[in-house]
Amino acid sequence: MDRIDISLLKLLQEDGRMTVSELSKRLSLSRPSVSERLARLQERGVITGFCAVVSAPAVGRSVQVIIQVSELKVSPLVFERRIAEDSDVLECYRVTGAVTFILKAAVTDLNALNRLVERLLPCGMLNTSVILSSPVAGRAVLPQSEASDA
Repeated sequence: MDRIDISLLKLLQEDGRMTVSELSKRLSLSRPSVSERLARLQERGVITGFCAVVSAPAVGRSVQVIIQVSELKVSPLVFERRIAEDSDVLECYRVTGAVTFILKAAVTDLNALNRLVERLLPCGMLNTSVILSSPVAGRAVLPQSEASDA
C-alpha cells in the first residue's frame, strides 16, 4: 500500500460519499486510476464496505451502554447467537481476560436498558456502564507506519 492508497483511505473515512471525481481532484489522479485503486483495495479486503453513520440519539436511542459479560452460564456460541438476534446490541467483542464479551448497546431509555439486562442475565455475570461521552469515536484506520505520521 503506497501513500496514495493511504490518502485515499483517509479521504473516504472522512467522507464516504466523496465521488470518484472529487477523489481524483484531491489526489491529483485520473478518475480511472482512482477507480482501479478503489477496486484493488476492495478486492484485497482493505475496504470492506460503505455505510451511513447514524446518530443513536437522533433515532430515539439516547441511552448507550457498555456491558461486560463474564462467568458465562451458556456456551460462547449460544451467547453469540442470542445477542446476534438482539437489535439493541450494536457491537460485540469476544476478548481475553476475566471478561469474555464486551457489548455496546443503544436503548431508548432506562426501562429498555432494564429489559436488555434481564435478557442477558441468564447468560452470565454482567457489568453495565452508561456511556457519558465518546472522546475518541470513528477514528480513521490507517496502516500503523503512516497512522503515527498523519
